[in-house]
Amino acid sequence: MSPQHFAAPVLAASDSEHRTFSLVLFAAFVAITLWITLWASRQNKTAADYYAGGRQFTPIQNGLAISGDYMSAASFLGIAGLFALSGYDGFLYSIGFLVAWLVALLLVAELLRNSGRFTMADVLAFRMQQRPVRAAAGISTIVVSIFYLLAQMVGAGALVGLLLDVDGESAKIWTIVVVGALMIFYVTVGGMKGTTWVQVVKAVMLMTGAVVMTVWVLSKYSFNLSDLLGAAADKSGKGDAFLKPGLKYGATDVWSKLDLLSLGLALVLGTAGLPHILIRFYTVPTSRAARTSVNWAIGIIGVFYLMTLVIGFGAAALVGGKAIAAQDKGGNTAAPQLAQELGGGAGSTGGAIFLAIIAAVAFATILAVVAGLTLASSSSFAHDLFANVFKRGKATERDEVLVARYAAVVIGAVAILLSIFARGLNVAFLVALAFAIAASANLPTLLFSLFWKRFNTVGAVAGIYGGLVSAVGLVLLSPICWGGKSDTIPKGNLDALFSETTVAPIPLQNPGLISIPIGFLCAYLGTVLSKERTDEKFAELEVRSLTGTGAH
Repeated sequence: MSPQHFAAPVLAASDSEHRTFSLVLFAAFVAITLWITLWASRQNKTAADYYAGGRQFTPIQNGLAISGDYMSAASFLGIAGLFALSGYDGFLYSIGFLVAWLVALLLVAELLRNSGRFTMADVLAFRMQQRPVRAAAGISTIVVSIFYLLAQMVGAGALVGLLLDVDGESAKIWTIVVVGALMIFYVTVGGMKGTTWVQVVKAVMLMTGAVVMTVWVLSKYSFNLSDLLGAAADKSGKGDAFLKPGLKYGATDVWSKLDLLSLGLALVLGTAGLPHILIRFYTVPTSRAARTSVNWAIGIIGVFYLMTLVIGFGAAALVGGKAIAAQDKGGNTAAPQLAQELGGGAGSTGGAIFLAIIAAVAFATILAVVAGLTLASSSSFAHDLFANVFKRGKATERDEVLVARYAAVVIGAVAILLSIFARGLNVAFLVALAFAIAASANLPTLLFSLFWKRFNTVGAVAGIYGGLVSAVGLVLLSPICWGGKSDTIPKGNLDALFSETTVAPIPLQNPGLISIPIGFLCAYLGTVLSKERTDEKFAELEVRSLTGTGAH
């Protein structure tokens, strides 16, 4: 997501009051989460405590944490903005995020929890040659996590800089540094326990804020959803078309329709391969608890996305599409602008207070997501690369945890540095790339490992690297990087990463439609062209994945 995806409106009046409320709320949240992290640090005594929280979380706790991991600031601000500006087409994005969890529930959650210990690579390498598969899975995990981290941290710089009304690049840089430092502290000190409780607190805050906004908006229309939709359509300036498909997706040409399909594939399939989501299944004591926690997550996330519908249409009705687009052309300030309007409008004390509360919720969201991403990548480096590739399985648990903490510091420092350089760029390609890699590299190998007896080491390595390279390559050739005018990009892309005048070689903005089949194809071809067979190990994995026998 681009930095403006996380932006929030600056009040024309009462700026000092706004900053005061924002600072107090931010400081309160940070203080609470720091206390949680320090408390959790005293509970970390083994590798299982650090990586998986001792597998002691209940299904509802883990369900809240999964929701906290998944519902990023982009979900809260971005999807509400899509509803506010594009009406019906906002459903296409939100449904993709929600349906993805059915894939995770039916194909991944329970089997993954039974088959692995701490990381995705535990499952992939179970019946394969350890070093090449763990190396590939570790690299994929770190790449996905770092690109996702950049998007969140660059967004944090834009969000806090605008909310506190501090101009200049130095403010964004210091915000990125502070967010990165907090992220490193949560992971190195608190481990999975501290990170999980931060995510639980964040999920409760986000749901509370969304519920308050939803009820407040509906009360203005006597809890009649039809009246709200009608008012939104009237004030959108687009009339009945606002409530019909086609304003944003699939209305112009064949490539537009294919891009919509590509985005949907990446969203639906990518979620089940995101490393920071997968490691959450290891934090519960049984496979049934893993399945139940996903059920809780689906319920929480489903209700959340239903509320973004009301928030988005409420912003269209009460703020107006023109005012939203004037503040942010992508509509991603719709929720904060609605909060300001509900509180009494710009310049009012109530508007400043409610806007500051929603801003604090968005900031909490960013902190929780970056902590989860850092934990996933540092755990994969320590457990997969250090312990099993470099040390060939001879590292002690104490050494693993120590390296994981060092890795969190290094990965956090790299993310901070890259985010500082990327702060002025369009970073939509970062999120697209994270989902595309997860769907193209991680998911094919994960599914084949669990369900295909013939699958082997060559197939796993080919699938991961094939999906990784194709996804990165296709994004680098897309309109995200090259913004010149063409039949498929009539207005050009003014935020293109490399050039705003050169026409993109590949018109698709999301590579999923091409890279996901390539990932599956590479995994298949690598398998059938290799003579390696692991039938006995597959039988053992099948029993373990279905029953949990010998898992931990």
